[in-house]
Amino acid sequence: MSAMTGPITGFRSTVFSNFVDVPGGVRLDGDEHVYPTVEHAYQAAKTLDPERRAKVRALPTANKAKHAGRRLAIRPDWEEVKVEVMRGLLRQKFAPGTHYADFLLETGTRELIEVNTWGDRFWGECPRGVGENHLGKLLMEVRAELQKLTLAVP
Repeated sequence: MSAMTGPITGFRSTVFSNFVDVPGGVRLDGDEHVYPTVEHAYQAAKTLDPERRAKVRALPTANKAKHAGRRLAIRPDWEEVKVEVMRGLLRQKFAPGTHYADFLLETGTRELIEVNTWGDRFWGECPRGVGENHLGKLLMEVRAELQKLTLAVP
């Protein structure tokens, strides 16, 4: 366990970022298609149209997927399902036994805060602590699930 204390803030360019490649990728809704990053899958999940999902999945970078997601016709239930979609994708990315899971476990009980400068107050916090930090909260939830699993293993 890390001897560091205090919150971990800002996920850009770390394993906590949704923009980093996930070895083996992630899937949406049990679909056979593999998305290279959580960001690709999350943006594609905004639509139920398989052709539009395929276009987002094929984009060369997570940044391009994020921008494409802004242009999609959003599915009517998006606001109700988006947190659960993200939770499922993070569980895949940080699956037990993966390098990413090990890294998340190494954070111990430290608070995880997605501090950002681009104004996302839903998934993160902007300077001065304004925001809901749902990404950080979901990562801490997944970490707690992993910690329970490691305690359950004899």
